[in-house]
Amino acid sequence: MVNVTVNGKPVSLEGPASHNALLEHLGLAGRKVAVECNGAIVPRSRLPMEQLSDGDVIEIVVAVGGG
Repeated sequence: MVNVTVNGKPVSLEGPASHNALLEHLGLAGRKVAVECNGAIVPRSRLPMEQLSDGDVIEIVVAVGGG
């Protein structure tokens, strides 16, 4: 089990889990998002490979269109 904080809220995932697995768990897979892990931006190309660690602090920003 991996316990992380996402946008200030606790989230638990079966571990090991990638950032992509987290996005799927949150229903954000395929959406345009920016992901920050412990203060560092995670490039989109690295989301499937970067593994979450217990205690990571994640910030996710979802792009919203309109005008």
